[in-house]
Amino acid sequence: MQAVAVWPERRSVDVVEVAAPALGSPLEVRLRMLAVGVCGTDAEICSFSYGGTPPEGEESLIVGHEAIGLVIETGPEVSRLRTGDLAVPMVRRPCTVPHCSPCRSGHPDFCVTGEYTERGIKGAHGFLAGEVVEEERYLVAVPPPLREVGVLTEPLTIAEKALRQFVEVRRRFPWLSTASEAELLAGGSAVVLGAGAVGILGCMLLRQRGFQVVVYSRGRKPNPSAALVESLGAAYVSSEETPLVEVSRRAGAIDLVYEATGASKLAFDALQYLGANGVFVFTGVPGRKARVEIAADAIMRNLVLRNQTVLGTVNAGRADYEAAIRDLELFQAAWPGALAALITGRYPMSRFCDRARSHDKIKDVIEPADAK
Repeated sequence: MQAVAVWPERRSVDVVEVAAPALGSPLEVRLRMLAVGVCGTDAEICSFSYGGTPPEGEESLIVGHEAIGLVIETGPEVSRLRTGDLAVPMVRRPCTVPHCSPCRSGHPDFCVTGEYTERGIKGAHGFLAGEVVEEERYLVAVPPPLREVGVLTEPLTIAEKALRQFVEVRRRFPWLSTASEAELLAGGSAVVLGAGAVGILGCMLLRQRGFQVVVYSRGRKPNPSAALVESLGAAYVSSEETPLVEVSRRAGAIDLVYEATGASKLAFDALQYLGANGVFVFTGVPGRKARVEIAADAIMRNLVLRNQTVLGTVNAGRADYEAAIRDLELFQAAWPGALAALITGRYPMSRFCDRARSHDKIKDVIEPADAK
């Protein structure tokens, strides 16, 4: 079968022939891969600047971490999945260090050692292949109506985890300690930085939960991202036309800033406009660039005097994957066609790096040649 693999030492990414996988334990599942999304992490793998670390003792890594597949075989002890089911695989795997409480408790997205592995990124082969074998515990079932858009599950988990942490931070206030999630989120104001797939999916989640949302991104209107954002009932503002201070005036007291660009200068500029008791969530990983100047004194003053919280969030756990699938169903019902519009192209394996590096997309997916 074919797969896409990266050789970091020789700095190449190629479509290769590899042996089809076989079940190795009674708890494993074999899937035919239907679609694999490409994102900024994949662009960095293709440029050999981040990720792309092969498994121990191997020279290459099969890439791809945003995926959906069709179950074609199950081990005898698999209980939740059946042949013909759709499933999304999780990305991160726990480290083996005994004292890492997050990993030992099933939450490797909070790993404290850094010795975790990530399929398609770090130390474990990914999903951009004709077939993949995975343990059932790392697979989440997907309803049939989500077959064409289920590949968006993994990028949505980033927002799911961010919102879950936002709720917990809000509960630190004595007058909200016993409030329901709906009460904590009601009437919230959010600014989303970036109108790529992660940003727009974050916008969808926040709108679905009742937030007023402004999406702040580079492109001038009209453009496909702006049209999609506005179809959700959110505002789209171009950074090429409007300064951040105007966004702050439009949004009012900003409860949440959801950063989805990896642009550090923009992020720290936006941090200055976070409201009292607000939460700023970083999701992007900036590349190695020149130093940027930030208003450090103003940021520090606001954090202290306005009781603000800044947090970073990476990858996601099983609860976030399950929440993402439930919310994809809600998004389909609320905004028919919006999820499909997020996927701007479907391409063969040979286009992986080309599409990962491209800027003329919201979300592109790669379809293995034998996907049906």
